[in-house]
Amino acid sequence: MSAAAPASAPAPTPASRTRGPWTDRGALLTGAALLAVASLAWAGVVWQSAAMGAAMLPIGPGTLADAAMFTAMWGVMMAAMMLPSALPMIALYGLVSRGQRAIPAWLFAAAYVAVWLAVGVPVYAASVGVAALSGTEMGRWLPYGLAAVLVAAGAYQFSAVKRVCLKHCQGPLGFLMGRWRSGYAATLRLGLAHAAYCVGCCWGLMAILVAAGAMSLPWVLLIAAVVFAEKLLPRGEWTARAVGAALVILGLAVAVMPDLAPALRGAGCAGCAPEAPMRQMPM
Repeated sequence: MSAAAPASAPAPTPASRTRGPWTDRGALLTGAALLAVASLAWAGVVWQSAAMGAAMLPIGPGTLADAAMFTAMWGVMMAAMMLPSALPMIALYGLVSRGQRAIPAWLFAAAYVAVWLAVGVPVYAASVGVAALSGTEMGRWLPYGLAAVLVAAGAYQFSAVKRVCLKHCQGPLGFLMGRWRSGYAATLRLGLAHAAYCVGCCWGLMAILVAAGAMSLPWVLLIAAVVFAEKLLPRGEWTARAVGAALVILGLAVAVMPDLAPALRGAGCAGCAPEAPMRQMPM
């Protein structure tokens, strides 16, 4: 980059611009570290599934301790599901920020996970509410609520907001070049903005994970695969639309046949009662 370029723009070396991040040793080390963290998180997710059965996250009576445990375990799940698809953005950030006044790549990644961790707070509140309703007369309306969530999440896959958020997630170089500002606070805001776009891209899928899948391991794997395909594979926008169409059809099917709802929530849990509140982890 020439000396006349604005000071606010990132300044990767000419070689890094032509070779890409995966030929840079530092970017490779960053990517390997993120994959290691994601692998550990996946190990934690599998352990949660083995320890708790179909309902992987504990839903208690709504105490602060219950909320803290749920949010921490939700954070592990989000690290497992979301870090692999965010790896190109974080590795490229580490490359273009090298030698500049910027937060390190690990803090950029931590800000990303922290935003998804915060999303767990309203998820927990909603889960406690659904668990409470399931034991009342209102529980018979829950399948129709599930149908509405499926249709809404499917329709969102076709929306302009989804397209904009997905575009930012698919194009890390354009995101960094267009939004870069030098400084520790500015680059921290950049990490938070990236995470916000990721939430905007994937919140509908996470709603499906909670509402339809009861956060069971098969649904976690399915949603993680969809997120990865949308963000990193060619023609990810067509994947998003195909998933959206499937969700709308599934939602309409649940609305017509409410008995499908327990079957969806019981995925991977043969013989258990999918409508029951999630169990506390055995001590």
